[in-house]
Amino acid sequence: MQRTGGQLITDVLIQQGADQIFGVPGESFLAVLDALVDAPQIEFIAAKHEGSAAFMADADGKLTGRPGLVLVTRGPGASNAYSGIHVAYQDSTPLIMLVGLIGRDDTEREAFQEFDLKAIFGTQTKWTAVIDDAARIPELLTRAFQVATSGRPGPVVLGLPEDMLRDVVDVKKLPPA
Repeated sequence: MQRTGGQLITDVLIQQGADQIFGVPGESFLAVLDALVDAPQIEFIAAKHEGSAAFMADADGKLTGRPGLVLVTRGPGASNAYSGIHVAYQDSTPLIMLVGLIGRDDTEREAFQEFDLKAIFGTQTKWTAVIDDAARIPELLTRAFQVATSGRPGPVVLGLPEDMLRDVVDVKKLPPA
């Protein structure tokens, strides 16, 4: 079965039982938004500010015990969500933030809103990573759910380069939830 990175993100979210994701629509993750249109199981709840979206996901994680989900764009969008990630870390709330990033070919070139995801969020999460290969989305996003909920719960941040989300890959089987 062939899927885009954006479709794989949605597939894994559905498999993990996600029913809502909070965020501010942004151009760096349009492939995920497009895939969410075809996934009525997941409601995208638009916020007016990324900080609000992160706190909404934090509240969802606290209320359900499952990771709250937030989707933000790079640079200022992710920075606006930082305080929500900090609170989730301090309160041991399971949360996963997906951050749309610049294209992989533009890294280390001071591209518009480029920033070091791991340096910014690394001390306030249980795990921060960038998914550079669409074929690894099922593995790494499933791991994000495991890390966010195991031991002392807490936030996980995954970077999603925008061009990777449009890559088409062959998928044989998703890992178990």
